[in-house]
Amino acid sequence: MNALAECIGERAACVLLGSPRATLQRHCKPQVDAVPNAAPSRKAQHIPRRLSDLERGAILDYAHSERFCDRSVRQIYATLLDEGIYVASISTWYRVLRAAGETCERRRQATHPATVKPELLATQPGQVWTWDITKLLGPAKWTYYYLYVVLDIYSRYVVAWRLEYRESATLAREMIEEAIIREGVDPTQLTIHADRGTSMTSKTIAQLYSDLGVTKSFSRPHVSDDNPFSEAQFKTLKYGAHFPTHFANIEHGRVHCRRFFPWYNNEHHHSGIALLTPADVHFGRAQARTDARRDVLRAAWEAHPERFVRGLPEPPTIARAIFINPPEAA
Repeated sequence: MNALAECIGERAACVLLGSPRATLQRHCKPQVDAVPNAAPSRKAQHIPRRLSDLERGAILDYAHSERFCDRSVRQIYATLLDEGIYVASISTWYRVLRAAGETCERRRQATHPATVKPELLATQPGQVWTWDITKLLGPAKWTYYYLYVVLDIYSRYVVAWRLEYRESATLAREMIEEAIIREGVDPTQLTIHADRGTSMTSKTIAQLYSDLGVTKSFSRPHVSDDNPFSEAQFKTLKYGAHFPTHFANIEHGRVHCRRFFPWYNNEHHHSGIALLTPADVHFGRAQARTDARRDVLRAAWEAHPERFVRGLPEPPTIARAIFINPPEAA
């Protein structure tokens, strides 16, 4: 093939033989005996700009020194220049520190464990309470009154409330302490859940829980649905037809709350407790109320069974267990 290419030319020889030119060129290339597993020989290149090991060590020594351990690279560079010392450019400082894994914060950093998700269970009233504070708009812009509400999560019954000019841990302590006495619950069997507001996490409230033996529980930071029952109750309050756009004074707000909370506890048929009122569940009347509803539905079914295509209707029943964050199934 090589001789033919020399006679008639490389292109013509490839056309005549029907072979690619790359094949011809490969055959014409002188063969080199390859050594198995031999690394290609390469001369070590000398780079005049490369820092010596001593200079790299000097950069790390400066960065580790007590005066510079909490300074940025640019701060160190500028300070040394003012002292008449030049070690390397800013980019070289970063390159050396990056190679040593020290471009991040070089001081010890505090670590915070992950916040545990609260998982609370109530099977009857008086086991788990939740409380929160919401603002009610006053007569002028940026003027607010503070409404404190304590709720039993099993019955949804409001066991205590108060409307004040300010948010105060002392006022909250008085309200919770009075509610425990009035409701006659055993504080050692009671868990009180709240979010992480300043009043809820205050030493005043913590001391009350400690004195009474109450178990405390808190929502996770920035997790709004860890306190769902209080949030739902506030929504019922503020979305009601008679809730005003603002309150003329604090007494106006208290008058409204004195009407609202008795209605909520004794007349409001709550969808979360089988359309019973919170008072029915809280004071043990739920079963009797459900049985009476069952009798009414049976009478309606017997009078007109053709109207009930699914058979004898049953009233909704209250859940046996109420959770804040039910445990995930294994």
